[in-house]
Amino acid sequence: MTATAGQARPERAGGPGAPVQIVCVGAGPGATMLLERIVANHAERTPELSLHIRLVDPHAPGGGRIWRRDQSPLLKLNSMLRDVAFFTDASCQIDGPVAPGPSLAEWVRGVRAGRFPDPDWADSELRGEIAEIGDDDFPTRRLNNAYLAWAFAETLRRASDTVRVSWQEGTAVSVEGAGRVASDETGTQLVRLDSGEVLQADLVVYALGHNGTEPSDDALRQAAFAQRHRLHYIAPAFTADVDLSAVPAGADVIVRGMGLAAIDLSVRLAEGRGGRFVEGPGGTLTYTPSGEEPTLHFGSRRGVPYRSKITSQVVGEPVRLAYLGPEFHAAVAARTDPLDFERDVWPLIAAELVTGYYRELFTGYPARVVGGWESFAPRLREALETLGGDVPAGAGTDAAGPLARLIRAHVPDPGDRFDLAAFDRPLTFAAEPGDPRQAPRAGSGDAVHERVIAHIVDDLRVRTSPEHSATQALFLTGLYAFLALAEVSPERWNARSRTHALPRRWFSTFSYLASGPPGHRLRELLALADAGVVRFLGGDLVLEHDEARGLFTATGSAVTGVPGPPATARVDAQILIDAWLPEARAAQSDNPLLRQLVRSGRLRELAVTDSVSGAVSTTGQIEVGVDGAVPGSRREFALGPFVAGLTGGAFTRPGINSLPFRTHDRCARAILDAAREVHSERNGVDAWLVPGGARSSGALR
Repeated sequence: MTATAGQARPERAGGPGAPVQIVCVGAGPGATMLLERIVANHAERTPELSLHIRLVDPHAPGGGRIWRRDQSPLLKLNSMLRDVAFFTDASCQIDGPVAPGPSLAEWVRGVRAGRFPDPDWADSELRGEIAEIGDDDFPTRRLNNAYLAWAFAETLRRASDTVRVSWQEGTAVSVEGAGRVASDETGTQLVRLDSGEVLQADLVVYALGHNGTEPSDDALRQAAFAQRHRLHYIAPAFTADVDLSAVPAGADVIVRGMGLAAIDLSVRLAEGRGGRFVEGPGGTLTYTPSGEEPTLHFGSRRGVPYRSKITSQVVGEPVRLAYLGPEFHAAVAARTDPLDFERDVWPLIAAELVTGYYRELFTGYPARVVGGWESFAPRLREALETLGGDVPAGAGTDAAGPLARLIRAHVPDPGDRFDLAAFDRPLTFAAEPGDPRQAPRAGSGDAVHERVIAHIVDDLRVRTSPEHSATQALFLTGLYAFLALAEVSPERWNARSRTHALPRRWFSTFSYLASGPPGHRLRELLALADAGVVRFLGGDLVLEHDEARGLFTATGSAVTGVPGPPATARVDAQILIDAWLPEARAAQSDNPLLRQLVRSGRLRELAVTDSVSGAVSTTGQIEVGVDGAVPGSRREFALGPFVAGLTGGAFTRPGINSLPFRTHDRCARAILDAAREVHSERNGVDAWLVPGGARSSGALR
C-alpha cells in the first residue's frame, strides 16, 4: 500500500456525514491487529459509520520496525511456525466478533498451494524458506514480515466500504490540541510529523511499539570509562540495528546479558561474519570459523541463556490451573485489601508450576514414577500448602522437607525431578550424584565454562526430547498463569506489586521460562563454545573498571559440585556490550513523540503511592484504562510495550484465547464508541442511535 499525500496545513473537520478521522501513530503488529479488531467490530456494530484511519510510521504496515523485511535473513523468531497467529479464532473469549484467518503456518501452506499470492518482494531466500519450512521450524523475521503484510492487506479487504485506511510514511513528533479540551470549534487534534506535515484527528491512537531509551546512569558510566581509555562500549539496543563494525576479529568482548538479544548478537558476529555451522554424523553440530569473529565472553545474573523453546507435546492429562483459576478470581473480587504479589500470588504461581510439571510426568509416564497421580496429587497439594511462601526455596532442595521427601519417594530418577529454585538459578545449585546436570571438574575458570555447557546440554535434553514433555506442561502452566494474572484489575494490586514485582520480577521469570531461543540456537551456542568463539563467565556477573590498565573486567561464578566456594571465571577486555533490550521508560524514550506527550501531560507514567510508607513509585510505563483509553481523555488511546500492565505482546499463539486478542478487541470497541460520540456531536444525534447493520463486505477505498 502506498502512502497518501500529507497536507501542508490541516483541514477543518467536515460537516455532517464527514468521516471520523482516526490517526494511529504506529503501523507495526500491535497497530495492525488493533486495526483488524476495529474493522471486524465496525462491520458488525456500525457499518454505516464513516471512518478514515491513517497509520503513521516510517516503516510499512504489518511488520513495522522490528519485523521489517530489510534485515538479516539469519535473524529468526523465537516461536515455531505453528505458534504464530494474527487473526482471532474459536478459542477467543471476546465481546467483539471472531473473524478467523490463517495462522502463519496455514498462510505458508496457502502460498505453496497457490491460494495466497507470493509476497511481491520475495527473493530466492524467502521463496526457499516458504517451500521448505515445517510447522515445528522457526521462521525468519523476514517471513513473519511477509505474513503480517499479507494480514494487513487481508484486513483492508474485509473492511466495510465506509472505512478508508491509508499509510502516512513518516514519524510523528508532537500532538497538539487536546482530547480533554477542544483546541478549536471542531474539537480536533493536530498530529505533526517530522516532515512538517500536519494531520487532523478526531481520535488519536498511540501504538508506538518498541522504542529505545536515553542512556541510563550505568550506561553513561560505562561510556565515560570507555571514552577515557579509548575503549568501545555498546549500550542496550535492538540487536538488529546495532553497528558492530567496530568489533574487530579476535578481540575479547564482554557481553552482559544472556537473553534473546545476546543470542542475536552471537548470530551476527559469527555466522553473520561468514562462519558456517555443519551438521555431522549422529546429530553433532560443529562451527567452522571465518576468522572474522571476536571471542564473546557471556555472563549475567543467572549466567545461563533463557530456557530453550520446547518441541515436545503434552501426552498426559490436559494442562489446567489448580490455584489461579475461578476460585482465585472470586477470592480477589471479595478482598478489601490490595494483593501483594510476593505474599499472595507468587506462592500460588510456584505451586502451579510444580503441579503442572508433575501432573504431566505422572499421567504421561507412569512407568517412571511410583504410584498414580490420583494418590500423589492430594499429597503434593498438602506439601505445597505446608510450604506456603517458601515454595521456591523448598521445592526439592531441602532433603528434610515434606515436598522433597515426597518427590524423592515417588520420582526415582533425579533427572525427572523438578526443582523450582534450581530451575530459576541453576548455577547456584550443585547437581545430585547421577544427575545429568553434573559438570566435569576442571580448573576454576574452565569449571565455570563447563558448568554452563552442562546446563545448556541438559536444557536441550529436557526441552527438545518427546519423552520430557513435562517441560511443555511447565511452559503451558506458566503461560496460563500469566494470562490469569493479566485479568486481575490493576487497582487490585498494591503499589510495589504494580511498579516492581509484576513488571520486573514476574515478567522476567515468565520470559526466562517461556520466551527463550529456539533449541537450534543453543546447539549453535555450544558449537561456538567448542570452536573457541564463545566463553561462559557464569552467574552473578560483576563488572569493574581497571583504571590503571584501562580495561573492563568481568567476573562470574558457578557452583560446580566441588567442595568449597563457587568456582569463578574472569576476563579483561577493551569492548563491552550490554546485550539486552532497552527498558520501556516513556519519559526517557528515544521516541520524540512519546517524550513530548509525557512532558506536555497528555500521557503520564503510572505512579502508585504505597499505602504504608507513602512512597511514590513509577514503572516508567504509561497509565491507561483496561480498554486502552488515556485517563482524563475521551479521544486518546494507547497500547503496546510502553503501556503499563501485562499486555502479552502483539501477534500471538493460536487456540489459547490469547491475551493480545482480548486487549486489542477491548481497545477497538472503545475507539468505535468514541468515534460514534464524535459522529453524534457532529450530526446532533444521540450517539447510541447511530445506525448499525449487517456485516458489509464492500471494497475498501
